[in-house]
Amino acid sequence: MPRYFAIVPAAGSGSRFGAELPKQYLPLAGRPLIYHTLLALCRSPHIERVLVVLAPDDRHWRAYDWRDLGPKLETVYAGGATRADSVLAGLQAAATAAADSDWVLVHDAARPCLSQAMLESLVSELCDDPVGGLLAVPVADTLKRADKDNRVVATEPRDGLWQAQTPQMFHYAALRQALEAGRAVTDEAGAMEAAGYVPKLVKCDASNLKVTFPADLALAELILFSRKGS
Repeated sequence: MPRYFAIVPAAGSGSRFGAELPKQYLPLAGRPLIYHTLLALCRSPHIERVLVVLAPDDRHWRAYDWRDLGPKLETVYAGGATRADSVLAGLQAAATAAADSDWVLVHDAARPCLSQAMLESLVSELCDDPVGGLLAVPVADTLKRADKDNRVVATEPRDGLWQAQTPQMFHYAALRQALEAGRAVTDEAGAMEAAGYVPKLVKCDASNLKVTFPADLALAELILFSRKGS
């Protein structure tokens, strides 16, 4: 039976957020944001090992106590300049334990509201899939294309469009080969597509949000507090 590994690339500075701290360390519901991200993965009965990939010069990680996340968590101080570089560093760190056919779930460090139900849905949908896939949400809003002056130049049809989320789940060997062949991608599904694969979209919902701007942090906190006791 294939095993499941998770990789969380967390070497970025979160420059779009505009805070002094990298956004993965910003306080959220009494903990660093990334704590909630890692907790969801460490709690999953499917996942055997969770590798968080940090920048080699990360000065913040050791300031916190992560012990209650349990023995699944492993830190890798080898993050690169791009997401693909960091994910590859995680894949390389897992090389001695992961078989080619094992599953790897790559999850955004700044996506702290992943629930066990979402993880269960992803794994159950993809465990027998020949390729793998990702959580995603069908686009509901009208999409406008703008010019350099933020004037609308076109209204884009939204039929068949989905907003990609994470985790994104693929076989170890296929994902590593795809990322080694093409690192100029914004997510793992993009690398797999470039390699000729057709990932499957697994429907999720907007509560699995990525914290990108300050308002997202407040919304994430509301989501987490709403789940307490449920």
